Amino acid sequence: MRNFDLAPLYRATVGFDQIADMMDRVLAGDATNPSYPPYNIEKTDENAYRISIAVAGFSDADLNVEVKDRALVVSGKKAADETPRSYLHRGIATRAFDRRFQLADHVKVTGATHADGMLHIDLVKEIPEALKARRIEIAKGDTVEAKAIETAEA
Repeated sequence: MRNFDLAPLYRATVGFDQIADMMDRVLAGDATNPSYPPYNIEKTDENAYRISIAVAGFSDADLNVEVKDRALVVSGKKAADETPRSYLHRGIATRAFDRRFQLADHVKVTGATHADGMLHIDLVKEIPEALKARRIEIAKGDTVEAKAIETAEA
């Protein structure tokens, strides 16, 4: 895989450093991304999402969900089991994990539930009123600048 150096973008742009950071993460490839535990991301409404993570074998006390620096961090660490066991086949992984999801602007975590070996994290995108599209009325007649000049002359 090719490696792209995006450092020149930092010199030529102001305020777009987040986009360049995101491109760096995307171009880093999936080789560094862990595949455990498996997860789904679904869109449940126009501005609502749900992340479902398979956490079989973990209890509520073993899981941690937190948001820091616009990233959702889900981690799990199974308490040490002192009971001696002899497995013929061990296919249920209960190793510690740390899964990170980068959150877009204005996305907030509204809650998390753990049931039947699945951890569900609900998110909602709340766009502030100031950033929502608004319709501008078009006035008939003279322009605003022409009216300003007439009032200044009078």
